[in-house]
Amino acid sequence: MVAESEPPDAREKRRESVGRSSGETYLEILERLAPGSTCDRVKPADADGALPSRTSLADYDAVFLSGSPLSLYEETPEVRRSLAFMGALFASGTPSFGSCAGLQLATVAAGGTVRQNRNGPEAGFARRIVATEKGRSHPLLRGRPAAFDAPSIHTDEVETLPDGATLIAVNRSTVVQAAEIRHESGTFWGVQYHPEIGLDEVTGALRRQADDLVEAGLALSRREVEDQADLVEALHREPTRRDLAWRLGLDEQVTDDDKRQTEIRNFIAVMAVPRRSGRG
Repeated sequence: MVAESEPPDAREKRRESVGRSSGETYLEILERLAPGSTCDRVKPADADGALPSRTSLADYDAVFLSGSPLSLYEETPEVRRSLAFMGALFASGTPSFGSCAGLQLATVAAGGTVRQNRNGPEAGFARRIVATEKGRSHPLLRGRPAAFDAPSIHTDEVETLPDGATLIAVNRSTVVQAAEIRHESGTFWGVQYHPEIGLDEVTGALRRQADDLVEAGLALSRREVEDQADLVEALHREPTRRDLAWRLGLDEQVTDDDKRQTEIRNFIAVMAVPRRSGRG
């Protein structure tokens, strides 16, 4: 299952800029990484975001939680519905994986806290992500080098992880870049960055949030943001162009689909496949 907590207006803006919602991006990736699987999409932030008929969360091998512009410290109906869904997911025992707001949602549902990024937005790419001591042996990061970059764009971050959580990765910009959260009967693996999105979606995010990035001081004008987005878009079209990768400071950990999606593949192999096998 893919749980997409984007509110309807954000969902449509994303579709207009990149052709798909955050949940639809996950569906495309899972079709490739888990061929032959059946995957439902639900919208827990929506008032009518019920599960498919005759199903429960315990019926699924895994649940993937997408990014979202929701701020988990705000008291809104969308936030309350999303937190209720995450609480039910933990209680069901079904393993889950989430990126960006997915990590924040699991954190708050399990008793941790989220705040606005103390260092301002992390926009475009998270740089020099490194594993913690415990993270170096955690299967979530298996195959990643000692330091790596990843697509990322977020204005909130995890402030404190819930009791019993494991901090897996950090960087200088963000307190928590990856974590494991065990709560009630469930286990969640999550990242603050976006292994699921391609460079075309980074381009769309930069353009959608250009005014906010200028206000945050990451660029002096909207034109500068557009110029950066143009470079990223060009690299998306021609991912083997070394000149563009050099100008953006990127390597194959971002430009190669298989390497960029490492954490999703690891989660499927370690958490979802054994559950499916055990269920026959």
